[in-house]
Amino acid sequence: MHLFIEPAALISCPKCGKPVLPHTACKNCGYYKSREIIDVMKKLNKKEKKLKEKEMANQEKEQEEKKPLTAERLSQK
Repeated sequence: MHLFIEPAALISCPKCGKPVLPHTACKNCGYYKSREIIDVMKKLNKKEKKLKEKEMANQEKEQEEKKPLTAERLSQK
């Protein structure tokens, strides 16, 4: 009973923030190392595409809000 299963080491995707295994493309957004590897929208129908685009846009807005404010962003607000 000295064999233990360790949980998988997950990292967050830099594009969408979802947990993903290291050195693999994200299944949610299809990006790996800041490049689009998998076209996730290609296999979706029209209605699913709209929902996915809205979800991705909301996630990008949330990530930008979490970033620290710079002088340029302060002058814009």
